[in-house]
Amino acid sequence: MTARFSSTGLAVDGQNRLSFLSNFLDWVLRGVGQVLLQNNSYAGLFFLIGIFCNSALFGSAVLLGTAVSTATALLLGVDRAQVRAGLFGFNGGLVAIALLYFLQPGVLTWCCVIFAAACSTIMMAAFLTLMSAWKLPALTAPFVFTSLCFFLATARFGRLQSTHLLPTAGLPGAVTVEGVVTGSTIAEGIFNGIAQVFFQGNVITGILFAVGLLISSRMACTAALVGSLSGLLVAWGMGAAEPAIRAGAFGYNSTLVAIALSGVFFVLDRVSIAYALLATIATAIVFAAVSAALEPLGVPALTLPFVLVTWLFLLASPIFPKLRLVSADERPSGDSNTTAAG
Repeated sequence: MTARFSSTGLAVDGQNRLSFLSNFLDWVLRGVGQVLLQNNSYAGLFFLIGIFCNSALFGSAVLLGTAVSTATALLLGVDRAQVRAGLFGFNGGLVAIALLYFLQPGVLTWCCVIFAAACSTIMMAAFLTLMSAWKLPALTAPFVFTSLCFFLATARFGRLQSTHLLPTAGLPGAVTVEGVVTGSTIAEGIFNGIAQVFFQGNVITGILFAVGLLISSRMACTAALVGSLSGLLVAWGMGAAEPAIRAGAFGYNSTLVAIALSGVFFVLDRVSIAYALLATIATAIVFAAVSAALEPLGVPALTLPFVLVTWLFLLASPIFPKLRLVSADERPSGDSNTTAAG
């Protein structure tokens, strides 16, 4: 067995069991990294450390979910290059942490985590097939729809108990401006906005995520910070509640949109930067709209605003000749099909 560290992770040559396990670990870490569109196992490791710093339960969930969805892809014979890039791991990791965040942990919930993570691989394959007609990425759509299915099912399954974090079903009510936004609110909100991509409301976790992004790509790190700040400022300007701003609720979808449109899908220049900034601002408003629309169902918005806004801005791009799409082999992470584009 020959092992070496590349610029994006571990590379192991060999056919024995130890070689496979070493490579599988690298693929799982890349899957964690792909949540923030990074085909980089070093970034994935920092993301995982950040989650464990906040919660061993959630860290274990992400690790298990990513491993199960990756293993399912291998068993079903998915192209090894896509598995190696973590493309069939990140949705499983998000599904796992979402279920344990919004449902009471127990034996049945853990069984659902394993089942849902495996199903997220099927959903990923289905979305890749479906969206290929429009040349759109799957992004986190498999995670969103798999998770929402389980949350809605709690209304009919008495042994799936939701936590107090799952929204209470009801018609949206009028919101008044609550609390005073301070410098502390902004500082915490920026990093919480990044951390909330993995449902983590922890500044240290957000900082570790930013470090992981910096290791993978300085542009991705900058985009994440700017995206989170943009969502925060829009929420503040529109009169969102201070606790929600501080918690990063309006920042995480904007963070993902900023990373996706700033160098992952578009060639980075002044036009694409302005386009991405416009999208991040729109995302905060879409988040509020989607959250209100889903409130009668008693389910959260998750990363649906990120998916919808990214799809919309990618669909619109052919009409704008000053925007140049990045070819698959030019994307920052290296080989073709190496970002969450699918």
